[in-house]
Amino acid sequence: MNPRLNKLEPYPFEKLAALLANTRPSPAHTPINLSIGEPKHPPAPFLLQALQDSLHEVAIYPSTKGLLELRQAACQWAEKRFHLDSTALDPERHLLPVNGTREALFSIAQAVIDPIHHQAPVVLMPNPFYQIYEGAAIMAEAEPLYCTAGAKEGFLPDFTTLPPDLLDRVQLVYLCTPSNPTGAAYSLERLQALLHLADRHDFVIVSDECYSEIWYHHPPPGILQACWLAGRKDFSRCLAFHSLSKRSNLPGARSGFVAGDATIIKKYLHLRTYTGCATPPFIQRAAILAWQDESHVEENRMIYRQKLADALEILSPLLPVNAPDAGFYLWLQVPGGGERFAHRLYERYNVTTLPGGYLGRPSPDLASNPGDPFIRVAMVASVEQNRDAMQRIAACVHDCIAHP
Repeated sequence: MNPRLNKLEPYPFEKLAALLANTRPSPAHTPINLSIGEPKHPPAPFLLQALQDSLHEVAIYPSTKGLLELRQAACQWAEKRFHLDSTALDPERHLLPVNGTREALFSIAQAVIDPIHHQAPVVLMPNPFYQIYEGAAIMAEAEPLYCTAGAKEGFLPDFTTLPPDLLDRVQLVYLCTPSNPTGAAYSLERLQALLHLADRHDFVIVSDECYSEIWYHHPPPGILQACWLAGRKDFSRCLAFHSLSKRSNLPGARSGFVAGDATIIKKYLHLRTYTGCATPPFIQRAAILAWQDESHVEENRMIYRQKLADALEILSPLLPVNAPDAGFYLWLQVPGGGERFAHRLYERYNVTTLPGGYLGRPSPDLASNPGDPFIRVAMVASVEQNRDAMQRIAACVHDCIAHP
């Protein structure tokens, strides 16, 4: 067996299952699970109809490159969304469909990292982070390096402060903007500063933008937009990853795309032809319509705005709540620390959340895990359930203050 498998940490939800395994939640409350980022809003009916209408295409082997119509629809969406020219993205060169961004965020490291000709390659990632980044780095024979994204950093890592000799070893940087779990989004200025850093030290930027369409005040910028405004019209060293899971409430469809540097996309396509991860045609048909329609996305966004407003109304008098720029997570600093609070919340109020420490690693600059004081709350339930859950979280805060 590959010995690097032994370096993979248990997934956060394995740790959560172990934490709660011997605990019986209070029968006085119906269960509400806010631990996993799985949208519970119903998909738009026209998308479900498109899936059904195209089911006969299961008899056809899909190509790894995907349908041209899908690549065109995704390119046109990205051009409009990120204020690019209408011909900025060539569907033949700049974009590939992927089976949900999780598998693609993992496999891109296998394509980019060169462990043979570069001594001790490094992959940078935020801390806390989406655990796929860490696993991808480890299995690509690179060293994951965790960059703190705490309150003083604005809940986003600042890679520009790292020493030059370390940056010279970096081959890939994982961004998550808007962030999972903190909800913070990079500005165009910070994205462009990272572009300059990538040029100086010759690394690839992988920008995970899966939460970009659930925003509350302003649509967050993306790496393609930063490239275009900087005159970097070949998108060199940059890849953006987008998904229909959150945008269109289609997590089970496993449909998204990667777009950017044509040279990397060409090599990545070559790898993907070996891994058998082509998207089924009937899912591609629905995805075409999803990228072409914004009305269902705005309806979805309005529901999240209501849930965030309810959460802020209930929790802000009790906790230092940082409203996310985008995404559907609350990153809450709670009394007693995240793990203890999550256990008490489950036991007494039957609400499941994720301890923030399960999404982070001990940081050398802090000598601690920056996620430990927090819980991550996924506002994925209905408006009514979400409000109920926030009231239970508030009650649990009162309990913790009264009985530390």
